[in-house]
Amino acid sequence: MPSNNVQRYRQALMMSKAELARKAGLSTLTIDRVEAGRPCRLDTKRKVLIALGLRISDKDQLFGGKSDAPIAAAMLTAAAESRS
Repeated sequence: MPSNNVQRYRQALMMSKAELARKAGLSTLTIDRVEAGRPCRLDTKRKVLIALGLRISDKDQLFGGKSDAPIAAAMLTAAAESRS
């Protein structure tokens, strides 16, 4: 079970792993690891945030734990609405 909301947020934006990897300048293997909740460098997190169109201040909502679930749900809803 992933410990972050990266995959859910990416899917809400209807973005493929390959597209996120390309926009972030990372490999798809790195995106797999990030989405699985594996540890990653801060620079990797920064690249993912920017590629998803988020601010650095959104890092806790995207990479945080279960305590951030309500905020993450609001972010996912906003992302889905902005794509409509």
